[in-house]
Amino acid sequence: MRIHKILNNNVLVTLDSVGNEKIITGRGIGFKKKIGDVVDKSLIEKQFSLTSQELLPKFSELLSEIPLEVITVSEIIINYATTSLGQKLQDSIYISLTDHIHYAIERQKQGFFIPNSFLWETKKLYAKEFKIAEYALEIINERLGIKLPEDEAGFITFHIINAQLNDSMSNIITMTKIMREILHIVKYYFKFEYDEESLTYQRFIVHLKFFAHRMLNNNVTKCRDIALLEIIKHQYQQAFLCTQRVAKHLEQHYDHTLTEDETLYLTIHIERLRNELQQIAETG
Repeated sequence: MRIHKILNNNVLVTLDSVGNEKIITGRGIGFKKKIGDVVDKSLIEKQFSLTSQELLPKFSELLSEIPLEVITVSEIIINYATTSLGQKLQDSIYISLTDHIHYAIERQKQGFFIPNSFLWETKKLYAKEFKIAEYALEIINERLGIKLPEDEAGFITFHIINAQLNDSMSNIITMTKIMREILHIVKYYFKFEYDEESLTYQRFIVHLKFFAHRMLNNNVTKCRDIALLEIIKHQYQQAFLCTQRVAKHLEQHYDHTLTEDETLYLTIHIERLRNELQQIAETG
């Protein structure tokens, strides 16, 4: 393995067997080295082979500017997130999260605080991802000796969601707003309190997340079974009327018309919530 580029004393770029760039990090691995030298494998700490070769130049530039210990912490968090969520995250998170953590630390050192106006919603709507972000704050404190505020866990959560859905940060924020508004409409329509620990509620949250994501990216689906929708309208009348209220809100505020498919599945999820909470009320 020979050196293709030297970014700094701690970061090198090599080429794999098919000519794709691979980033190698390790303390002092590039010290007094030149292009074409053999890499000292004993100094290798991390290797990055991003799926998207288009991201490599940006990632390389980032690694050349950010301390190695921050890069290491970011990778620990990403690996933990991947394991916890059981899915591979978009390569872009190596850039976005590492960059965010670096500047969050710099802001904290300078005493500059950015409040997160979506912190409450983030905790409620993305509970699993938020727990990962809380772990991230613990690792940053443990490894780097910097205690970041809870608001940063909210921002880190957005980076994780972004890497799951491969969407823009502005869309993730708008998506969160849409989810919050739909939850409020359903809650006040039926005048109940959610059981946030129930599986039905968690499924509803997941449905809303992907619904809002599709909506913002104009990736709507068409109804595959109109006959089923007609049955649902009559069988779940209250849930359907609630869905119509949601539809009116989305049309007024986001210029989005619910498709029959979206109406069908939203009604089913709302009915499940309504039925579960009604049973709890009757037995309680």
